[in-house]
Amino acid sequence: MATDRITVDGAPVGYCYREAPSNKMDSGWRFFAGDESEAYMGSSSNHGIYDINTVANYDQAIIPVLGAPQGSAFERIGKKLVPVEGA
Repeated sequence: MATDRITVDGAPVGYCYREAPSNKMDSGWRFFAGDESEAYMGSSSNHGIYDINTVANYDQAIIPVLGAPQGSAFERIGKKLVPVEGA
C-alpha cells in the first residue's frame, strides 16, 4: 500500500512499516509520505495497492529496507530510511 502523496504528488517515502500480509499478493509493506492526516487516510481514494517495484520506482530509498522482517518501521532522515526505535 502506498499513498497518493507518493504515487501522485511525487513526495518521497517519509515513513514505512511492514506488517503481516493480508493476502498472498501482499508484501506487508505500507508506505507514507509522513504528512498524511487522519482524514486523508480515511478516504480510500487517497491510497492504493501497488507492486513493490512500482513504489521503488517512485523512491529508490526503500530498496535497502525491503528485506526487513514484519514489525519493522523506518523513517526518512535526510536521503535515507533509518529504523524507528521500538517499532
